[in-house]
Amino acid sequence: MRVAITGGSGFVGRHLAARFDPAAVVALSRRTGVDIVDVGALTAAFAGCEAVIHCAGINREIGEQTYNRVHVEGTRAVVEAAARTGVTRLIMLSFLRARPNCGSPYHETKWQAEQIIRGSGMDYTILKAGMIYGRGDHFVDHISRAVHTIPLFATVGYREKPIRPIPVSEMVDVLVAATTGRLPKSTVAVVGGEQLLLSEAVRRVASSVGRRVVIVPAPVWGIRAVAQVTEWVMKAPLIATSQARMLAEGVSEPMPGTASLPEELRPRLGFTPAQISAALPPPGGFGWRDLRFSR
Repeated sequence: MRVAITGGSGFVGRHLAARFDPAAVVALSRRTGVDIVDVGALTAAFAGCEAVIHCAGINREIGEQTYNRVHVEGTRAVVEAAARTGVTRLIMLSFLRARPNCGSPYHETKWQAEQIIRGSGMDYTILKAGMIYGRGDHFVDHISRAVHTIPLFATVGYREKPIRPIPVSEMVDVLVAATTGRLPKSTVAVVGGEQLLLSEAVRRVASSVGRRVVIVPAPVWGIRAVAQVTEWVMKAPLIATSQARMLAEGVSEPMPGTASLPEELRPRLGFTPAQISAALPPPGGFGWRDLRFSR
């Protein structure tokens, strides 16, 4: 089977592409010179593919890379190009709590993209995933670098909401299963095998890198303010405003009406020292090179 992966140079896309024979996968992204809204370029890339795995997405807006352009217009372009080339299956990686009319452009545009996929007339699978982690992520990576920089971490709200982190290896397992037709015409939630609070996740990462960390409670509005500042000044923000919203409401339960994975496909691995170690970046904290105005 020949497959195309949008967002192929992103975190999940890279891990997913590695599961396929290099000769049978087309990985597409801005880095490979393909604009997600360029129907012509997508059509040429999808030629000969039986399935398209749509992983392209952003968690903050920069310049013309807006949520609407990438999530909504990009998905429309993917569907049109897939139809032109006779692609038989379309898989989309969405977010666990994407929904309409919630006041978050990230959540709302992901929902709009889902609706485009559902209305495409194609055989589709929409995977509404929670927090995914692994080597090259923005979760374990940023926590470990943060505790190396300063041994202080703030909760998102005075009463934390739970998360269920998913190892990228298990997320890829589900994506591959969907690609082979295991979950036809369905919208399915994907969550990790263990539920915990962000503060506990931070403590486990800190322990894995040999650091102590002090957890302090903070109001949601304060975290959103910090997120906005880090979006302005960092190349990869410590936390994006969309992520602050996610953590404030929890990343463990899907919205009503979303199906569950079959038992045999459900992620089971906990947020263990072994999983954390596999996701850790090289030791070190944040520095000047992480700022947007640095060279």
